[in-house]
Amino acid sequence: MQIQDLPYPDPGVPDVRSGPRFLWWLGRNQLGGQLKALAWGLLHFVSVSALPFCVGLAVQAVIDRSGSRLALTGGLMLLCGTGIALGDTFLHRAAVTNWITAAARVQQLLARKAAHLGSALTRRVAAGEVVAVSTSDVEKIGWFVEAISRFTAAALTVVVVCAGLFVYQPSLGVVVAVGLPVVALAALPLLPRATRRADTQREKAGRATELASDTVAGLRVLRGIGGEELFLDRYRRASQEVRHAAVRSARMWSLISAVQVLLPGLLLIAVVWHGVQLVRQGRITVGELVTVYSAVMVLNYPLRHFEEIAMAYSFSRPSATRAARVLSLEQSTDTDGVRAAEVPGGDLYDPETGLLAPAGRFTAVVCGDPDVAGRLAERLGGHPAESGRSVLLGEVPLDELPLDSARTAVLVQDKDPVLLSGTLRDLLDVPGSGAVHPADALAAAQCGDVLDALAQGSVATADPMDAHITERGRSLSGGQRQRLALARSLLTDPGVLVLDEPTSAVDSHTEARIAEGLRRLRSGRTTVVFTSSPLLLDRADRVVLVHEGEVVATGTHRELVDSDPRYRAVVTRETDEEPAETVADVVGAGVTGTGVTSTGVTASEGEAALAGALGELNDLGELNTLNDLEDLEDLEEIEERA
Repeated sequence: MQIQDLPYPDPGVPDVRSGPRFLWWLGRNQLGGQLKALAWGLLHFVSVSALPFCVGLAVQAVIDRSGSRLALTGGLMLLCGTGIALGDTFLHRAAVTNWITAAARVQQLLARKAAHLGSALTRRVAAGEVVAVSTSDVEKIGWFVEAISRFTAAALTVVVVCAGLFVYQPSLGVVVAVGLPVVALAALPLLPRATRRADTQREKAGRATELASDTVAGLRVLRGIGGEELFLDRYRRASQEVRHAAVRSARMWSLISAVQVLLPGLLLIAVVWHGVQLVRQGRITVGELVTVYSAVMVLNYPLRHFEEIAMAYSFSRPSATRAARVLSLEQSTDTDGVRAAEVPGGDLYDPETGLLAPAGRFTAVVCGDPDVAGRLAERLGGHPAESGRSVLLGEVPLDELPLDSARTAVLVQDKDPVLLSGTLRDLLDVPGSGAVHPADALAAAQCGDVLDALAQGSVATADPMDAHITERGRSLSGGQRQRLALARSLLTDPGVLVLDEPTSAVDSHTEARIAEGLRRLRSGRTTVVFTSSPLLLDRADRVVLVHEGEVVATGTHRELVDSDPRYRAVVTRETDEEPAETVADVVGAGVTGTGVTSTGVTASEGEAALAGALGELNDLGELNTLNDLEDLEDLEEIEERA
C-alpha cells in the first residue's frame, strides 16, 4: 500500500482482543512495507558499520606504505557512502509510508466504527476519549508500527558487526560480543516503571482532554449561569496533574537515556584499554585496534534504536489498548438483520414501556427524566445501544430488519442534531419521498429568519440556499440550528418521524407556529414527539405520560392536566404547595418546558431558575461535564453566581 492509494478499499477486521494483539495485527497487514523498510535499513546500517573496517584498513595501509591497498580502501569507502545515502533516503521514505498507512488504517477503522455505532458510541465511551484515540493515539500507534522495521534492521546489524569483529579480531571481538548485549538490555529493568508513569500521564491527559472538550462545548451556556470559572479551575487542576505526571515520566526516560550513554562509554573504555595492551604485546596491529574502536563507536548509532523501540512500545501499547477498546464495541443487535429488507407500516409499539403510537397520528410523549426520553427515542428507531425487546412497527420487529431498512422506516432526530459544514442546499440534500418541498419544510420549521440571516451574512451569493454553514452550525444560534435540523427531518418525509425536544431552544411564539406547521405538514403520517411543552402537547392527537419506564396515562393534553398530578408536575412545574393552574393558564403562558428538572419538581423560585438552566443544558446535550457536579459545594457556587 502506497500513500497515493489511500484510503484502503477495506481496512480489514482488526484483532481487538488486546492492545499488543492489535499492534501485531497492524504489523502483519503491512508486511510488504515492513520488509521493504527492513531491506533499506539493513543497507543503511551495514554501510555505516562497514566504515570502521575501511578506516582500519586505510590506517594500516598508510603504516605499511601500500598505495594499492589505500586506493582499494578509498573505493570501499565510496561504496559504503553510496550505500549510506541510498539506504537512509529510501529507509526514511519506507518508514514514513508505513507510519502514514498504519495511522490511516486505524482512522478508517475508527470512522467505520463510529458510523456503525452512531450515538451509542459516546454513550459507552467519553467523547474526549474518542477524540484522543482518533488523534494523538493514532500517531503513537503509527510510530511503533514504523519503528519495528528500523529496530529489526538495527538489531540484525549489531549481530552482524559482533560476528564480524569476532572473526576479524577474536581477542577484542569477545569483549564486544559480551558487552553489547549488556548495553542493549540494561534498560529493560527500568521499562516497567517508565511504562507505568507514562500510562498515568496519558490517563490524566485523557481526563483533561475530556474536561476541556465538554467545557468548550457548553461554554456559551456556562457563561449564562456563571459557571465558567468553576470549570476553568477544574481544568487548571487537571492540567497541573498532567504536568506533574509528565515530569515524573520524563525523569524515568532521562534515566534510561543516561544508561544508554553511560554503558556504551564504559564498553568503549574497556575495548581501548584491552586493545592497547594487545598492541603493546604485539598481538594485534594499530590498524586492527582502530577498526575495533571505530566499530564500537559506530555501534552507538544502531543501539539508539533499542531505546526508541522501547519508548515507542511504551507509548503505543496503552494507545492501542484504548483503540482496541473502542473498536471492540458492538451494537446490541445484529445490524444485518434476520429478515429481508422491507419498509413496514402500521402502529409503532414499544413492549418495554407499553408506548403505542397509532399510524397516521401525532403522538406526544412526556417523560420526567430527559435521559429516559433520549433512550426511549433511540429504541423507537430500532437497533438501540442497549439490549431489550424490539420495538414493533406493525407486526414487524425493527431489530430484525437490516439497519438501513429500519432507518428508512423510522427516522429519529435526537435533542442535539449535528449540522455538517457546507451550503444550506447541501444540508437539505437528503434522501426523501419527494412529497415535501424544501420550501415547505423550511416554512413549517419557521426558518424564515434563518434564511434572512444567511443571506445577510453571505456576501458572495444572494440566494440563502447557497450560503455557507460552518462546522456544526456554530455560526448560527441554538434555536436556528434546531429549526434547520427539524426542516431537514421534515424534508425526508419518513413513514414514522420521532423528534426528541425539537423546540427546546426556541421562544414560545416561534414554538407555537412550529407546532402548527408540524401538525399540518405531517398530517396523515405517524409522528412521535418527546416534549414537555404545553404548546406542542396541546396540538397532539394523543399524549402519553411515561413514568419510571412505563406508560402510566394516556389522553389529550387538557384531559391529563385536569386529571393526573404527575403529568401536571412535569408540564407545569407545579409543586405540592402550589395550586394547580388551569388549562387555559398553562396553554396561554406559552411555557416551553426546557427548564424542567429530571423529576419535574422544584422547591423554590431561586432553585427553579438554577434547575431550569441545568435542565436546558442537559436537554441540549451541550455539556456532559454537568454530570461531574456531584458535590453540594459545586451546586451552591453556581447558584450564587446565577
